[in-house]
Amino acid sequence: MNGGRREGVTSAIGTFVGGLVHAVAAAVGLSAVLVASTTAFQMVRYAGAAYLIYLGITMIRTRHLQLAACDASPKGYQTLIQGIVTEVLNPKTALFFLSFIPQFVALSKGHAALQFLLLGSISVALNTAVDLLVVLFAAMIAKRVRTSRSFNAKQRAASGMGMIGLGLYVAMADNR
Repeated sequence: MNGGRREGVTSAIGTFVGGLVHAVAAAVGLSAVLVASTTAFQMVRYAGAAYLIYLGITMIRTRHLQLAACDASPKGYQTLIQGIVTEVLNPKTALFFLSFIPQFVALSKGHAALQFLLLGSISVALNTAVDLLVVLFAAMIAKRVRTSRSFNAKQRAASGMGMIGLGLYVAMADNR
């Protein structure tokens, strides 16, 4: 809501690219290594958790910035990178690709990796479409509350606490 429609779309493009990284990794077997290796999985999980906590703390620390100041700063590249990193460090995406997509790969049709890549790309595109709908609705809501500094600060603080809570959950949850 702070960055507006452009920043939301840029973030969605970033998570799209990060999702494609997972699709490619699953197609070439790297995700299987991540899932099979407890150490690798835990490293990615803790890196993702730390990143979520960092984002949450940053949101809380900047909660009193005015929306106009947030919009004026050139964040396009940063937002794209943030979206990519957030998605790449999400081990649950790798688990999803390895547990869901194989049921739709027909080995008899050949090119299993290509099928995996195609199905993974479709999944990522559908997720991105939903993200873009959320961006559009959030942008409409932001227009209505843009004048309320109090609402902005509370929204950023609540979002930051949510990110920190999610990061702590990811770090402490027993996924295995």
